Amino acid sequence: MSLCLVLLVAAATGTVAAQDDTTNPVCTNESDTLANMIEGFVQITTGLGIMGLLVVWQADALMEMFTLGREQKAKIKQHKRGAGRSALTLVVLGPLFTVAGTAMELPIAECVDLIPF
Repeated sequence: MSLCLVLLVAAATGTVAAQDDTTNPVCTNESDTLANMIEGFVQITTGLGIMGLLVVWQADALMEMFTLGREQKAKIKQHKRGAGRSALTLVVLGPLFTVAGTAMELPIAECVDLIPF
């Protein structure tokens, strides 16, 4: 399921890069400061979110090794799943906005690439 979503997003964003943004009033800034700031923010938050997931995942795995009760282990596994869902949301939101923004013809979606990788 997620592989299909990634392939769909990759195919749809390929057409975004091929569009001409000379007529877009949002993208007329010569230095592209706003677009670069938005792209950098998305890349930083996604990177920090993935690093946070790795830290939480390792800490939960360590706690799980030293936990004796079944209820505590279940809570730790639930916390790991929640952290994984949060990281997945961070990774998917950028490409989803890029595709949805282009489909809705939002002017900023034509010149801002929110795919963090």
